[in-house]
Amino acid sequence: MEIYLVGGAVRDRLLGLPVKDRDYVVVGVTPEQMEAKGFRPVGADFPVFLHPETHEEYALARTERKSGRGYKGFQVFADPGVTLEQDLHRRDLTINAMAEDASGKIIDPFNGQDDVQNGFLRHVSPAFVEDPVRVLRVARFAARFKKYGFRVAHGTHALMKNMVANGEVDHLVPERVWSETERALAEDNPEEFFRVLRACGALEKLFPEIDALYGVPQPEAHHPEVDTGVHCMMVLQQAARLTPDARTRFAALVHDLGKATTPESEWPRHIAHEARGAGLVEAMAQRLRIPNSWRELAVKVARHHGVCHRAAELKPSTLLRILEQLDALRQPGELDAFLLACEADARGRAGFEQAKYPQAELFRQACAAATSVNTSVIAAEQKALGKSGEQIGEAIRQERSRAIEQAIKR
Repeated sequence: MEIYLVGGAVRDRLLGLPVKDRDYVVVGVTPEQMEAKGFRPVGADFPVFLHPETHEEYALARTERKSGRGYKGFQVFADPGVTLEQDLHRRDLTINAMAEDASGKIIDPFNGQDDVQNGFLRHVSPAFVEDPVRVLRVARFAARFKKYGFRVAHGTHALMKNMVANGEVDHLVPERVWSETERALAEDNPEEFFRVLRACGALEKLFPEIDALYGVPQPEAHHPEVDTGVHCMMVLQQAARLTPDARTRFAALVHDLGKATTPESEWPRHIAHEARGAGLVEAMAQRLRIPNSWRELAVKVARHHGVCHRAAELKPSTLLRILEQLDALRQPGELDAFLLACEADARGRAGFEQAKYPQAELFRQACAAATSVNTSVIAAEQKALGKSGEQIGEAIRQERSRAIEQAIKR
């Protein structure tokens, strides 16, 4: 029974990064022997066990054979005769195909250490093309390691393009696409995930609403970068600088989807793109089965980011109406997420990366003023006068508008 630390733990230690998860491969043992030693089986598709004390994962060395389309189209073989090198050979990237024995010696049959040193995301073998999830994983690792200078190796990029061209990517299920995307959005450079997907042609297949933004012009006076697709990547980059919250980053990314549906005769203006964009966000969320809280925030940002940018021009009653539509009076935390996404939009333009965004403070002041109104007192007074529920609501709105007016006197 030989036990090796494998994958990300070895890679991250070589990069000088903290090791968060430790995975192990066990060679020369049967499932029955693992259970006899107290390991608890948990693997549904192949033999994986939890250590009886540390609860870390220990997988039996295995090989895979392609048996169908998609990422589930594999037959897995695990027995005591499978070697460590055979197990490492089935992995996606060389930087993930290293192992370390009990003495600390690194086993590196595919030169992963060289690729760590030189910053390459490189496939281990031609079998890379058999699993379409690897296209997403490479893009996600590009987002994680861009700050260290990593880039996709030319040969790996060529394989990814072939996987898109031959339809392998079409077999990805929505849940897996979203799972990898959600993880990518939490990385330091989430925009790199979408850039890598676009470079190999996968963005058009998986996120056609985002891909369609490229080549759509905007007024140069407001958007020196002009191209809407470029703008949205800049917005996502700014969102990543403003907040670690992946949900807010996603809302910022998809805020301008409606611009892709503007008739060319109206370019570079995009009248009413906000409403069209909200519908496209809804459709994307349904297709990819995006969680409701993510969808709701993204729809709010798509629908209202334009009016947020004009906050200084709005009447108190309009500010109140927007706050109500954002449900900010009941959920002030949602207002913060909305405003961060709008700020990322304002900064995601060439030359505006460090721009101030006073609109956010104005909206916060308006929200604080509106929520400071004692609605119970107003309701009691109106009831004493025999007013109906609708009239009571209108009285509360009028008092909140007056409070906002006092708070934001210009």
